[in-house]
Amino acid sequence: MNYLESLNEPQQEAVMNTDGPCMLIAGAGSGKTRVLTYRIAHLISKGVDPFNIMALTFTNKAAKEMRERIEKVVGHDARNLWMGTFHSVFARILRAEAHHLQYPNNFTIYDTDDSKTLIKNIIKELGLDDQAYKPSTVYNRISAAKNSLISWQDYLANAELMGDDASNLRPEVGKIYKTYALRCFKAGAMDFDDLLFNTDKLFKEHLEVLNKYQHRIQYILVDEFQDTNLCQYFIIRKLAAVRQNICVVGDDAQSIYAFRGADITNILNFERDYPDLKVIKLEQNYRSTQNIVNAANSVIKKNRAQLPKNVWTANEQGSLIELIKAVSDNEEGRLIATSIFQEKMQHQLKFSDFVVLYRTNSQSRAIEEALRRMNIKYKVVGGLSFYQRKEIKDLLAYMRYTMNRQDEASFRRIINLPKRGIGDSTIDKIVVAANDHDISIWEVLQKAESFIGGRAASPISDFVAMIRRFGIEVERRDAYDAAFEIAKGSGLLRELYEDKTVEGLSRYENVQELLNAIKEFVDDPERQEKGLGAFLQEVSLVTGQDEDKDKDPDKVTLMTIHMAKGLEFRHVYIVGLEEDLFPSQMMLSSRADLEEERRLFYVAITRAQKRLFLSYALTRYRYGRLKNCEPSRFLDDIDQSFIKVSSKFAGLESVPPNSEYAKSLVTGIRKTISSTPPPKVTAYRAPTDFVPSDTASLQEGMKVEHPKFGFGMVMQMDFTGADRKAKIKFDDFGEKTLLLSFAKLRIHN
Repeated sequence: MNYLESLNEPQQEAVMNTDGPCMLIAGAGSGKTRVLTYRIAHLISKGVDPFNIMALTFTNKAAKEMRERIEKVVGHDARNLWMGTFHSVFARILRAEAHHLQYPNNFTIYDTDDSKTLIKNIIKELGLDDQAYKPSTVYNRISAAKNSLISWQDYLANAELMGDDASNLRPEVGKIYKTYALRCFKAGAMDFDDLLFNTDKLFKEHLEVLNKYQHRIQYILVDEFQDTNLCQYFIIRKLAAVRQNICVVGDDAQSIYAFRGADITNILNFERDYPDLKVIKLEQNYRSTQNIVNAANSVIKKNRAQLPKNVWTANEQGSLIELIKAVSDNEEGRLIATSIFQEKMQHQLKFSDFVVLYRTNSQSRAIEEALRRMNIKYKVVGGLSFYQRKEIKDLLAYMRYTMNRQDEASFRRIINLPKRGIGDSTIDKIVVAANDHDISIWEVLQKAESFIGGRAASPISDFVAMIRRFGIEVERRDAYDAAFEIAKGSGLLRELYEDKTVEGLSRYENVQELLNAIKEFVDDPERQEKGLGAFLQEVSLVTGQDEDKDKDPDKVTLMTIHMAKGLEFRHVYIVGLEEDLFPSQMMLSSRADLEEERRLFYVAITRAQKRLFLSYALTRYRYGRLKNCEPSRFLDDIDQSFIKVSSKFAGLESVPPNSEYAKSLVTGIRKTISSTPPPKVTAYRAPTDFVPSDTASLQEGMKVEHPKFGFGMVMQMDFTGADRKAKIKFDDFGEKTLLLSFAKLRIHN
């Protein structure tokens, strides 16, 4: 058993303590994968048949890596393990037992796109508005129900769920769920969520099947247990009920996937289900320096809901964490790019040693542009480069077509976006007519009645009128006002705003960030030309570099913090540490949400091996306006003995000498870290009869109600720019500036 010699004492205990319920609380960087691997190898070396061991992971990559490690210790026997993701392992059981549920054993598995397509067809068949009932929104609602073990019958019988749907103006979601479930059953198909939902149903309704697998699976091991949902936990609890040889491995401090259905109470309350539980804490961190480990500990101890542990390291003390202050988000990008270059040169590092982490994808724009200016290669992980994202290319295509009506590529991209009833066959007719008559596509569009005719002529005429209107706006307005009018008038902004899925919110933020970039372009006092054409020319020069197909692995990594979980880098930069950005404004309505945000910050910190840099900006463009920013409360959570203000912050040559920012930088009036205690807020839940008012008559001094922020008073109306805005002081959430074209407000007399 030579593999035991490489483990510390708690790790050895975790490997050898194989019988009975066991929970391994594995701190960041504590070698949990090695422990889990050796525990399985140890079971096999003791004579346990691999066919009797089930090991569940969250990714195929993790399962493959673990199986390969086990093979190195015990040989090819490792191939006989029940090892894989929850979905793959339970699909294996369902293939063998599907007939009990009246499914064929060769049932089809629908992927997410298949499911959304079926839901889209059902919405159309039921005659429902596909703008109110977006397939992705309905799919996510059904998925959340299944992961909470709520069948379509339970859903329709649940007054609270039905009430929520009604208040969100989607009262028929339950009916769609029923139709979707029955349609899948009739087609002999299961979606991803069904692989879990139907496994639970199988074990619940067919005890002889459950009994068979309870005796076949003698040992169960679950990785990343803090990320399990209710359905996953119920299944493994049923399987382990007879022998109770269940080992779960996880870290409550790294539970950051509640938006995907992960339930942190599974790990926090595990001991309630297993009173004889053996708890082993893996607390030695092998990844990071002492300063980084201690700083992370000082942050996470602020959370109330947690399992106590004391993560420590025998690594070197290391450098203090550096805090970078920037005047603006663009300046933040420049400072980080400069810092990366300097660190690389001074310490003979590779660019691949660096990662920049941000809370939302839209923040990558300023970082990307700064890296490009310094010719630093980078890669965006888990997403596209900012200007390659679909929603950005869609809006840019509208702008380009407005400026150049001969642009066929842009025409094809936007003609039916958002959908306006112009199908592919109609587009083909338009192109053929232009070619046959040797005229431009725009000329064909202007004479749609003659060239196309039929039902398509009307929406084409509307499209032409819209583009003409945009052209007038471009002539008389600056780039920002024209771009905002195009984003709003095209319907793109509203379509993205109404998509409340996680992906939809991210796309909406990205479009807002593009508008912010245009506003910065317009506000630059050194620019002579502030029109949309000048901005598009600059963007074309920037995005031309996106065509680089360089396979060089030596690149700076850019990613969201959620994508970084499980990874580690030598040098880590966490950017945008400002109130309402990180923590996110959407995560301030309850203690549970705020504590999840703090865990996300903890995950970001613990990705760092040698150096950690934190940054925030004093100003940032949000919704087209320059906003003053407050440093994140999370900076105040860090014990200040582990942090220092970087000398790499903005030089005063970039700041007007008499500005408030220059004064704050020179005199230190603005504190390095905000000492303001977190506001005590409670979640507001709008009543079921909440109906937004027409805000055309909204005036200063009026009392209003918002479905998320509750009651407040209108302090100021703003009619500048392309849209009406209201500054409202809410009783529990402070001042918020809302766009009235989108905000849902109920006016109270």
